[in-house]
Amino acid sequence: MSGTPAAQSDVEAAARRLSLLRTALGAVLLGQEALVDSVLVGILARGHLLLEGLPGLGKTMLVKALGRALGLAVRRIQFTPDLLPGDITGNPILQEVDGRRAFVFQPGPIFGNLVLADEINRASPKTQSALLEAMQEQRVTVLGQEHALPDPFFVLATQNPIELEGTYPLPEAQLDRFLFKLDVTRSSVAVLERIVLERTIGRDPDVPAVCDADALRELIALAGRVFLPKVVATYIARLVDATHGAAGVRYGASPRAALALGAGARARALLHGRINASFEDVQALAPAVLQHRLGLDYAARLEGRTPAAVVAALLAEVAPHDRPLPAALEGAPR
Repeated sequence: MSGTPAAQSDVEAAARRLSLLRTALGAVLLGQEALVDSVLVGILARGHLLLEGLPGLGKTMLVKALGRALGLAVRRIQFTPDLLPGDITGNPILQEVDGRRAFVFQPGPIFGNLVLADEINRASPKTQSALLEAMQEQRVTVLGQEHALPDPFFVLATQNPIELEGTYPLPEAQLDRFLFKLDVTRSSVAVLERIVLERTIGRDPDVPAVCDADALRELIALAGRVFLPKVVATYIARLVDATHGAAGVRYGASPRAALALGAGARARALLHGRINASFEDVQALAPAVLQHRLGLDYAARLEGRTPAAVVAALLAEVAPHDRPLPAALEGAPR
């Protein structure tokens, strides 16, 4: 926990503003309330997000709507096999400066508050790695010179789970940089009916501006001050540790996963208007935090086992409390 613990009045005021954000984004991405909540939690936790889903499910629209609602500068990078690192970070250009010729750095598309890295797995590993420093350090280095990125800065990357020909799977080190990996699922018949009746091809729905960059920074700071009880932190540590001994797992989650669960639990509590994180917050976020950080062994993959199934089994096996509760607390709300 950083700073003074969040006050109830501040949390309630933040929850009201976040409710407006949820409503604005929910009106754009119909029938995807759980996804919208997860994206907002990721933003409040100051994390980068990996969105995986089939084409046409609204991933790009979600990022554009998020930028409008938060008053952030959105940049889009279409990842292709011929994309070079300099196409992302920017390049020095020879220009006339004060009567002499000199190289002047021209910022690339990564210099935005909200960067959409579309189909990130289609670019070469060298180009993918250009995002690593930016995502971790919030800066880029070109010809030995460091250039700070805007604040706030988020990368929302997308990838298509099919059409894997000619793609380069993200290495474990880069996957670990993403706070959450979120699955974007297809819509129900009822939602499809609404889309057909209410939407027009080529026209994005209007999204009201709910806050700006300064207000977002305040919300992020407040999320960091939400109380994380020691018993919840212990549960996070035990859950992450259990990934290393789980059946079929070749390598488990890193300490960064524990930090992601802690930050996410605080952010989710704020979204729901609570001054402290709970076991429920950890359990709700565990799949998004852990799935992309687990490596299954050959036998498990051959059996068709998935990281999602492993995480579900761990949540069932690892009890929130590491010791029996007093009888008076049995059955009490968590």
